[in-house]
Amino acid sequence: MPRSIITGGCGFIGSHLADRLLAEGHEVTIIDNLSTGREKNLAHAAGNANLRIVKADINDLQKTGPHFENTDQVYHLAALADIVPSIENPAAYFHSNVSGTMAVLEACRKHGVKRIIYAASSSCYGIPDRFPTAEDAGIRPQYPYALTKYLGEELCLHWAQVYRMNITSLRFFNVYGPRSRTSGTYGAVFGVFLAQKLKGKPFTVVGDGEQTRDFTFVTDVADACYTAAGRDGIGGRAFNVGSGNTYSVNRLVELLGGEKVFIPKRPGEPDCTFADITRISQQLGWKPKVTFEQGVAEMLRHIDYWKEAPLWEPDSIEKATEGWFKYLGDS
Repeated sequence: MPRSIITGGCGFIGSHLADRLLAEGHEVTIIDNLSTGREKNLAHAAGNANLRIVKADINDLQKTGPHFENTDQVYHLAALADIVPSIENPAAYFHSNVSGTMAVLEACRKHGVKRIIYAASSSCYGIPDRFPTAEDAGIRPQYPYALTKYLGEELCLHWAQVYRMNITSLRFFNVYGPRSRTSGTYGAVFGVFLAQKLKGKPFTVVGDGEQTRDFTFVTDVADACYTAAGRDGIGGRAFNVGSGNTYSVNRLVELLGGEKVFIPKRPGEPDCTFADITRISQQLGWKPKVTFEQGVAEMLRHIDYWKEAPLWEPDSIEKATEGWFKYLGDS
């Protein structure tokens, strides 16, 4: 029975990955400080003898280190997300996303972990010159979250090179699905829109809504992680993980159904995100399975999850994103 660790496993993507690994017969240990993750995300698996949750910070090697012993695979998903808080408190993001990654790598190195998957971010590309965007595109992080996630990837790939560790980085594009975060500073479009729909409010559409995103369903992302961990000879490389298409925010509104109100376009955001998934398809044999229409329908089936989510309206969004415009307005 393979033994796996998921850092950040009580979070959105991590909890879905835990479901997949448990279904595949793994013993799963989750390390999560619950700063953004929720034990509720894995309440359905609470009786599974193969699941263990360790409440600890990844930087605390005294607490977390022993759990890496005799571990076969580590999926490093723990990180601070969101743009605005990263601008306002970059030191916290460096501590979590860079120092935290270093701590995980050193625990893996000490205990000889055979396989490591790092959850990277497509935000490293910033505002790309070409679409779909391949892994060799320029790296242009626009804000500290993007930078710290990329620095974490650089650590992983360097450790793979110097210490001959089997590490693969997966650059996720616009992941959505059930259990996505309900709290935090104004950010992810699905959480914002679903809370607005529940309360009968118009959707706050940024700009003209014609900007497009490579919305990738969370079970496809979990499948990419599992697939990458099972492939030999790919360590030390980065792979895009996307849906194979790109969809406008207006199309999302059309599928969700409701009125919309427009708010100012935000600096530092691309008009399009669209992953070139040729490398992962050819080298790992991975392809997404869930269409955008299927994914949105699944979100609507789970809409009650967002009953406790904060309601964002134009005035509160303007206040929450003041730092965004202040620091990135001229970039």
